[in-house]
Amino acid sequence: SLNALEKYSMSDTTFPGTVLVIGASRGIGLELVRQYRAAGRSVIATARNDAGLAQLQVLGATALRLDVADPSSVSTLAAQLLGEKLALALYVAGVMARADATTPPTQQEFDHVMRTNVLGAMQVIPQVAPMVEASGGAFAFISSRMGSIGEVAASNAWLYRVSKAALNMAVASAQHSYPKATLVAMHPGWVQTDMGGSSAPLSIEDSVTSLRKTFASLTPQHKGAFLDHDGRPFPSW
Repeated sequence: SLNALEKYSMSDTTFPGTVLVIGASRGIGLELVRQYRAAGRSVIATARNDAGLAQLQVLGATALRLDVADPSSVSTLAAQLLGEKLALALYVAGVMARADATTPPTQQEFDHVMRTNVLGAMQVIPQVAPMVEASGGAFAFISSRMGSIGEVAASNAWLYRVSKAALNMAVASAQHSYPKATLVAMHPGWVQTDMGGSSAPLSIEDSVTSLRKTFASLTPQHKGAFLDHDGRPFPSW
């Protein structure tokens, strides 16, 4: 609708240029592509399979095949991007493990969660961050307040919590190697996704609208920060 297009268009002119969305086949990633394309932005987006690539192409994005859990796949990303100058790069890929600390993760579960949520991001950063630096842009990573050690209140999803705490450290650490870019970890809110469940208070559309406003308002003062979707900093990691 026109109202939706007007809403999606707000706040984006502060960082003109291409948006990269890594992990865009569903949920928050797909909605980011949808909203940025509705706002007329140039978008490059990744998915693991043909179905995911097809829906990105329908939205008008340049679709790249990428599996962040597979190092051999991730190693091709820089070549696929061909030296793009990226105004905004977003690492959205992530998986959940729900068991609490009474259940040890299997090696397979541990490897799957840590490869997707942490290793993939750490392998992407050296390829993508220089392209973000080239435009003085921002590189945001979808994390979770469940990865905040200062706020931990339960042991549910403890493997997921560990992975997001590690991702937060990866982002804060990497910032020092890319001073001309702004790297941030972002909590998208408790969102009605496959991970968040239907009882979550925040719709995907509203979460992404809020995230986009925050992305557009990032400044060098936010470098290495851990932020809520509305831009408020977490008091502790």
